Amino acid sequence: MHEYFNEKQENSTSCCCNSDKLSNIFTKYSQRPTSRQSSDQKIKHNSTPNHIKSMAVKGGISLINFFVFNSEYGPREGEEEKKIMYYYPKNDHIDTKIKQIGLCEAICKFTETFSDKPCQSLHTQKTRQTYLEPEKDFWIIMTVSVPFTEKTKDGQPIVEYREEDVQDCVYEALLKQAYRMFHLFNGTFTHILSKNSNDVQCLKQRLEHFYSRYLQTLKPQFCDILDIFCGIHFMPLDKNTFLRVQCFINLLEAKFSAVKYTAFLYNDQLVWSGLEQEDMRIMYKYLTTSLFPTHLEQELLGSTTTSPARVQGSVHYGKFITGPPDIKDDQNIGKIPRVYLNTSEENEECYLLVYRAHNASVCMLINVATALNFDLCQKLDVFLGPQLTNLASDIGEQYSKRLSVSSDPPYRYIYFNHMNLAQKTTVHTDNKKVPGVNIPQDTLRLISDISSDMSRNGEDGETIVKTASDNWVVGKRSDQREFYVVINQKNANLIEINEEVKRLCASHFNSIFFLD
Repeated sequence: MHEYFNEKQENSTSCCCNSDKLSNIFTKYSQRPTSRQSSDQKIKHNSTPNHIKSMAVKGGISLINFFVFNSEYGPREGEEEKKIMYYYPKNDHIDTKIKQIGLCEAICKFTETFSDKPCQSLHTQKTRQTYLEPEKDFWIIMTVSVPFTEKTKDGQPIVEYREEDVQDCVYEALLKQAYRMFHLFNGTFTHILSKNSNDVQCLKQRLEHFYSRYLQTLKPQFCDILDIFCGIHFMPLDKNTFLRVQCFINLLEAKFSAVKYTAFLYNDQLVWSGLEQEDMRIMYKYLTTSLFPTHLEQELLGSTTTSPARVQGSVHYGKFITGPPDIKDDQNIGKIPRVYLNTSEENEECYLLVYRAHNASVCMLINVATALNFDLCQKLDVFLGPQLTNLASDIGEQYSKRLSVSSDPPYRYIYFNHMNLAQKTTVHTDNKKVPGVNIPQDTLRLISDISSDMSRNGEDGETIVKTASDNWVVGKRSDQREFYVVINQKNANLIEINEEVKRLCASHFNSIFFLD
């Protein structure tokens, strides 16, 4: 994913049909159900009578196709191919591509009759298609398969499709994330066209370069509510240490005027950022799921090493992650990605220079109008190396003390604040989530449904559910904050679970106000 770069609407319209035959698309049009089956219904549905034997044949959620099109580029008959900006899989026949895009155009036009909001999903028995219009006349479409199980009944195979396992809200979020990641490294579609005299081939090349790599990293089968939130893990620090970090950032920006924006992370947690929230949100996603893991993997394989360097008598362990791989080799400035931010200037293009010492990382954004040369990188290394090494050591001591006193709780929780994008979770063992989930997938899907219902209502409140596997799931929404906890206490009653949640809030979220 590090090679990407180049040198909630409510009451959404959905289409559901029970066949893959195109002729049935319009006759089967209806609104998506807003609630899931009850636990009892699921137990009954999934139970296997004696005369039905499971064949252990299963199909999971996988990506079928992904494409970008603009109808304005092929309005006449025989010019339909011009509408295609990007299409995956690339080896599909051109007739298949044109038919798929034509069908999507027809569905979008048809649903405009029923709603002033654009169509967002199409349900068929075997597939789920998600729609996004990120810019005027530009549509991004993604199709995933619906998981199924195959059984035999009286010697005959029976296929059962698990439509409820594919949640619209999750895959709409995944599609938005795919666009935002493209925007981060390329700018908007219209910006690319305006920069290249409306040459659509330039846009097609950018889309091909980016998505041919990005889609290889996409794992739709592991997506869940964290992809909807797409939040940021913040690093809690005491006041003195946080002030030291802020002073360090201020001194860096004052000493090097070329550094326009800065972000400081420790152990994949954000400490300080000078970026706008939405820019930091997608930047954080890129750093923690792509750049940092790739760098760590290279270090473990031995292709890069972080040996101590000596600067003016002091020893430090700092080095560039993006930038010069060897500060002593002035002939190699390394790979430095360019990113596009929405600041006071829309689509502001900046270099992303990342420097790391121990587990602390400083992300420096330098406007492309500034000459980024090896001399500037050397001066940054001299300044950053010793100071960041010392600061990282002090933060590390604090972090280690906090880990030593914390214990693994008997419950799992997810917390998200819509105002500052703060996110905390013990449901996932890491940010990559593959396969680091320690509660059942059905429970995660239930949490997504509770979140969707509360968002749709737009009111603060609380929901408590007991699942068929004896897990209690509690969802709270209060003042733009969402909190979900999963407790496995088989014999507990509603009052005991409510008291347990209050104790959890008091111990882990004592500074956050939740309505009772």
